[in-house]
Amino acid sequence: MPGCLRPLLVVDAANVVGSVPDGWWRDRRGAAERLRDRLAARADGDRAGGEGGEGGEEIVLVVEGAARGVASVPGVRVVDAPGSGDDRIVELVAAEGRGRPCTVVTADRGLRERVAALGAEAAGPRSVR
Repeated sequence: MPGCLRPLLVVDAANVVGSVPDGWWRDRRGAAERLRDRLAARADGDRAGGEGGEGGEEIVLVVEGAARGVASVPGVRVVDAPGSGDDRIVELVAAEGRGRPCTVVTADRGLRERVAALGAEAAGPRSVR
């Protein structure tokens, strides 16, 4: 529908990547890129079901530390956190999540509380793994 904002899905890359002990600590950037690619596949599936190539949610992957510099790809916008990833996620939810459904993917209790105060839902890392 014209004028409707797609739901926003903000993914805490460090938290999601860190939820599985698969050696991610040896290559944080590579782990973030693999997560980005899984999210892009999800976005492709969403777009296939929508009209005119649009559909599903807008996906934003927030990266920090050694994972900064991961490129965006179609379906997934990657945002570098210059400092705290949690702080950048809260900023994004405040700026872009108002007036539309917004979900933050993280297991971080403190972050879940911060985004809930802004009206966002929270989901655990398994929701995107």
